[in-house]
Amino acid sequence: MSDWLTSILLGVIEGITEFLPISSTGHLLVPQHLGWLEKQSDVFNIAIQGGAVIAVLFNFTDRVKQLVFKWREPESRDYMAKLLVAFFITGSGGLLIDSLGFKLPEKVLPVALALFIGGVLFVVVEKMLGDRPGLAKVTWAIAIAIGFGQLIAAVFPGASRSGSTILIALLMGLNRIAAIEFTFLLGVPTLLAAGAYKVLKALMSTEGITEDWWQLALATLVSAVTAFISVKWLLRYIQTHTFVAFGWYRIILGLILLIITFT
Repeated sequence: MSDWLTSILLGVIEGITEFLPISSTGHLLVPQHLGWLEKQSDVFNIAIQGGAVIAVLFNFTDRVKQLVFKWREPESRDYMAKLLVAFFITGSGGLLIDSLGFKLPEKVLPVALALFIGGVLFVVVEKMLGDRPGLAKVTWAIAIAIGFGQLIAAVFPGASRSGSTILIALLMGLNRIAAIEFTFLLGVPTLLAAGAYKVLKALMSTEGITEDWWQLALATLVSAVTAFISVKWLLRYIQTHTFVAFGWYRIILGLILLIITFT
């Protein structure tokens, strides 16, 4: 397979899965580990997230405009403060994890288990919630919990950053639309900072960065376009549906990967 086609496919995978609660890390890692796609560096896999996270802003233009142009209003300041505190918690925790030398295991088994367990949790939690109306406003407790929740994906590949935080938000009473908006907007500084940190660390290493910048740019552009479409679809879908379908998808995919692992 050509490098260009590999970059396009990885960009599509990243764009579709970054914000859907099904784990972009898992979907990027598995085909590369199994040899279906050429293995890429950590810098490549993290850098292409940049396109996806910037694109997501265009799906929340009303909230972005509020935070930028109406920042003096109490509601805007409150929302921004909660985003910043949650980001600080995740950033501090991520630096601590990195300082301890932790690296995500690049094996299929932990991804399969995380996908399966997360899928079961989504099905169970949605069954518990039913049609019960949730909170429309993010509380401080929810914001802090989501900040810690983002760290789950930093330790367990396949857990999904968005999946973990959405589950936490739902369990704490937040409605689905509000949960998506807060966790997705929080993902913008979180993933951009993680990408910048990884690139800077690689630049300062003895090996440096040996990426093909044109391939990286192509994958990033493709991820941006597909992420925009993916999130736009999800926002419409979740108005009349729950996350149960994503739960079952995770369960089925997790079982398939477990079978592949043990055969």
